[in-house]
Amino acid sequence: MQKLFALFWQLVKFGFVGGICFLFDYGLLALFREVFQMPVLLASGLSFTLSTVLNYFLSMRYVFQSRGGSKWLEFLLFAALSAGGLGINQLIMWLGTGVLSFHYLLVKLGATAVVLVYNFLTRKGLLEKHDPE
Repeated sequence: MQKLFALFWQLVKFGFVGGICFLFDYGLLALFREVFQMPVLLASGLSFTLSTVLNYFLSMRYVFQSRGGSKWLEFLLFAALSAGGLGINQLIMWLGTGVLSFHYLLVKLGATAVVLVYNFLTRKGLLEKHDPE
């Protein structure tokens, strides 16, 4: 029961950190697109990348227990996992805006939901210290 509660609490913290990073990402996306008139995929990729850096610091401080070792290697693994998330994000953004012609901010909501699941599973599995059973 204690492990279930710990997982629940971790999911709550992950959701909170993710919400902060989502607002940062979403706000930058709108700023880059509306103010700077960047193409959607460029704006989306840039906002996602910047929010990933913020997400790393918040996630490793408040959500996941680091395995220890080199912080640079940990960040590189986080960035590599995030590159997978970026690929998923960009594919969904391209399909939603380029193929289906939905508004980019609406598509971003769906992309975020999919990437959220990917991020939690990969980060928990590969970045977090695991106690032996």
